[in-house]
Amino acid sequence: MSLYLRLASPLLRSAQSYSNFALKNLAPCRSFLTGRSPSLLQNVQKTNALRTVLTRYCTKPDPVEKGRKAVGYWLLGCSGMVFVAVVLGGVTRLTESGLSMVTWKLLGEQMPRTQQEWQDEFERYQQFPEFKIKNKDITLSEFKMIWFMEYGHRMWGRLIGAFYALPAAYFWSRGYFDRRMKIRTLVFGALIGCQGLMGWYMVKSGLEDRFQQESDVPRVSQYRLASHLGFAFVLYSLFLWSALDKLLPAQKLLGQIPAATLKFKGLAHATKAAVFITAMSGAFVAGLDAGLIYNSFPKMADRWIPSDILALSPTLRNFTENPTTVQFDHRVLGTATLTLITGMFVLSRRRMLPPRAYTAAAAVATVGWMQVLLGITTLLTYVPVPLAASHQSGSLLLLSMAIWLTHEMKLVRRLPK
Repeated sequence: MSLYLRLASPLLRSAQSYSNFALKNLAPCRSFLTGRSPSLLQNVQKTNALRTVLTRYCTKPDPVEKGRKAVGYWLLGCSGMVFVAVVLGGVTRLTESGLSMVTWKLLGEQMPRTQQEWQDEFERYQQFPEFKIKNKDITLSEFKMIWFMEYGHRMWGRLIGAFYALPAAYFWSRGYFDRRMKIRTLVFGALIGCQGLMGWYMVKSGLEDRFQQESDVPRVSQYRLASHLGFAFVLYSLFLWSALDKLLPAQKLLGQIPAATLKFKGLAHATKAAVFITAMSGAFVAGLDAGLIYNSFPKMADRWIPSDILALSPTLRNFTENPTTVQFDHRVLGTATLTLITGMFVLSRRRMLPPRAYTAAAAVATVGWMQVLLGITTLLTYVPVPLAASHQSGSLLLLSMAIWLTHEMKLVRRLPK
């Protein structure tokens, strides 16, 4: 192709010069040419056709544009893998499997293969608080079940790292990344690394000898659990947004943008933020097993505000350490977020928006109502694992719809006067 390009370059330059001259100087006389010199007009048209062919087949393609879809599908695949990791993490937490592996290695722990290796692994587990306080009667067979659950979650996280790093190196070497995408790639890689380290830091909090009181239950720190989940949500959001940039670019609105449309854009971003905050409050509910108390709705033990909502001192501790307050906050945030989503959907029907934004707004409302109903059902049925895992996954699905909506509003900007 490079040989053809060198041979065709002089012809392309002359064709371009000739056609540009002809179009600039002879276009005003088109009727004259058509009537008196049709051959000259045909030559101009043939030259333009030649220029189009040579430009298409002899000009070197832009590598960024060439790899746009491939990069987009890779980013979408990365976001999908993070989604699965969140689901696996939720099931691991719900089945109380997260503290079964008491060591951590960067490249992965070796799975026990012989009976003796399993016995050694079981004996290591017996040295830590979860076994001593809670699981004294667990059998080796039961231990294997929770160990495999945690092992699968960890190995999936490492698989995400490989699925990210290998294509990233290939795309970078092929020139498929522009400057902005190179920066994003480095940020994504750093976040994946931080996510893995935060996962072990979270597990480590449940292995510490800090459960001294009789009522203490060995569990990971709810603060570290919320941080671990927050990293996953942020990473997923960035992957999804970048994938949409490549595969489903936002549509433009022609003409002057109404002020009401600009305000709706702000409302869409506020809705996305509310969904994220509500999901993070759910992490504290999971961390404290707060869904196992006050299993009634809409009241909590026949009261709108439970009597022990501020039982801890100082008062601020209640919002992150009191299971009653944490569940109450999650209820309030969920209701407020659903109200915001419903209002946003109603307003979307009355505003001038990009075409796909109407569909995205409807998707946010639909998933929002499903998520709240699923949460209420999970509470009333005393948090069965399938429903609870679906509720946690639903929060990420709802965030996905909100991200899609705000991405569709990306090009809605105030025009300079």
